[in-house]
Amino acid sequence: MRTRYFIFISYRGTSYHGWQIQPNSVTVQKILDEALSVVLNEKISTLGAGRTDTGVHAMFFCAHFESIIHDIASVKNLTFKLNSYLPNDISVTSIKKVLPDANARFSAISRTYSYYISHFKDPFSENTSWLVYNDLNITIMNEACGILLDNSDFTSFSKLHSDTKTNFCKIYEAGWAQKENLLVFTIKADRFLRNMVRAIVGTMVDIGSGKTNLKEFEEIIFAKDRSRAGKSAPAKGLFLTDIEYPEEIFI
Repeated sequence: MRTRYFIFISYRGTSYHGWQIQPNSVTVQKILDEALSVVLNEKISTLGAGRTDTGVHAMFFCAHFESIIHDIASVKNLTFKLNSYLPNDISVTSIKKVLPDANARFSAISRTYSYYISHFKDPFSENTSWLVYNDLNITIMNEACGILLDNSDFTSFSKLHSDTKTNFCKIYEAGWAQKENLLVFTIKADRFLRNMVRAIVGTMVDIGSGKTNLKEFEEIIFAKDRSRAGKSAPAKGLFLTDIEYPEEIFI
């Protein structure tokens, strides 16, 4: 009888081809599975809460796995051992026992992403933000966020030819804020389409710089056509910052 666990990690995605295992590529999942297999002395395969693209980061990420160990808390210094094995850009924060049918992807209630834009060249944020020299109108960009909240079909911001069954999402929160030298976009929803946040950010930068107005933004959403929206913002500015799960799945 194997026991299911959620493992919570954070990672800087600069050196990885995203989360999900791919042939001939170094991914976060591949590195994590190897670490768990070595430290627990059994073959471990994780399943993540979702995909993150090449270069995307996660302050908070969750995956589940099963182990022959019934009480993983009995493994002394497990988190320390895993972090000692893992590279410096991946960190394990905790491991929790969950119900047998708990799923890191499908049990999630919501996910939250943040996107970072810098206004001037900074070597220390080169791989974690998008450098945009243009002055951006935050007020009108936040008005555009209100339009997002009033809609649910985000086909215009979805990666083409994806295998998703529906392009409907419920956005709970969306907004822009100036935080010191960074402009930060935060968005929370029940689910996200592939490339959705980056496509929204790219389109909103067009709005903030005056290339697109609010009426045109509404028309882009209603068109359900990816070619009508702006270019996707670079992956390096995107962070998965939270995933919400129901408390009752944890044992």
